[in-house]
Amino acid sequence: MSTATVDFRIQRRDSAGSPPRWEEFRVPLVPGMNVISALMEIRRNPVTRAGLPTTPPVWECSCLEEVCGACTMVINGVPRQSCSALVESLKQPIELRPLSKFPVIRDLAVDRSKMFSALKRVKAWIPIDGTYDLGPGPRLSAAQQEYAYLYARCMTCGCCMEACPQYHEGSDFIGPAPMAQVELFNTHPTGAMNRAERLDQILGPGGISDCGKAENCVRVCPKEIPLTDALANLYRASTGHWLRSLFRK
Repeated sequence: MSTATVDFRIQRRDSAGSPPRWEEFRVPLVPGMNVISALMEIRRNPVTRAGLPTTPPVWECSCLEEVCGACTMVINGVPRQSCSALVESLKQPIELRPLSKFPVIRDLAVDRSKMFSALKRVKAWIPIDGTYDLGPGPRLSAAQQEYAYLYARCMTCGCCMEACPQYHEGSDFIGPAPMAQVELFNTHPTGAMNRAERLDQILGPGGISDCGKAENCVRVCPKEIPLTDALANLYRASTGHWLRSLFRK
């Protein structure tokens, strides 16, 4: 029987606004174990490495296959999904923190409502006129489908927001993820009907001009979404939109 173990250092908070504290745990190593399964083992037996009983750690998870983004946390200093983080590939002790750009609910669970509100602001959807039969929709070429798929893979995990130096509590910047969704829906034949409204939104406070071009976002995106390409395209599109609006006055 293997006696290998893996050590964790977890930043914990009892509630929103309470001061953070650190707790260390040691769990038996299981081949193929990911961070989520290790957290489940700690939850099953919530005793610190020093032998002190404690409360089970709290975190979010759902799909467990890097699709929903719910289990995102900072692992050894890098924002990523804990379901796809294999403990055998990580330096020990494995340090777990909640995302720092969102309010902590408890332990590793955060409230990402701010990001979803930004998606509402930029109308990150395709409106329909009704639920009756509207007939066939516009056809997309293979090239258009491939381009849209690049951005449709976003799972609003928050990794790009965590890495962005311009996205923080004192800034109005809506962040790279909502910007990329503007690019996605503005390039869709039906979504383009609201193109001007979306560009108006990113020309306002917290919009495209607040991007500092650090390019950290594209480096941490788990889906390798070309976020900097989207931002560059939106710079050109919003500038053209602004100039055209001047001449219409």
